[in-house]
Amino acid sequence: MVELAGVKVFVSDTAVATEGDAVQLIVDAHYAHGAEWIAFTPEQLGDEFFELRTGLAGAITQKFVMYQMGLAVVGDISSRVAASKPLADWVRESNRGRNLLFAEDLDELTERLQDRQ
Repeated sequence: MVELAGVKVFVSDTAVATEGDAVQLIVDAHYAHGAEWIAFTPEQLGDEFFELRTGLAGAITQKFVMYQMGLAVVGDISSRVAASKPLADWVRESNRGRNLLFAEDLDELTERLQDRQ
């Protein structure tokens, strides 16, 4: 657990492969740690998450929205974004929203969280 820009962020060390994994982690992070956001590396989310046609990213993101928990993807996804216009568009729009953020590192995530206050 870290506090970034006054926001409690649970930095996960757990992989999320299914909607059920996401729900369990959301519940654990919120009730055990009081987290407002959960941060994952791209590797923890896996390739399928970034292949938008699979629907996994939308399904997992929807769970975070339903449970009012922020989802942060922290790490380099530049090669994935360069290879997929739909993914690039989604990342750009997500970073303008309130529930899903993409950042290179925790410093950038801190800046993005500050911008929301």
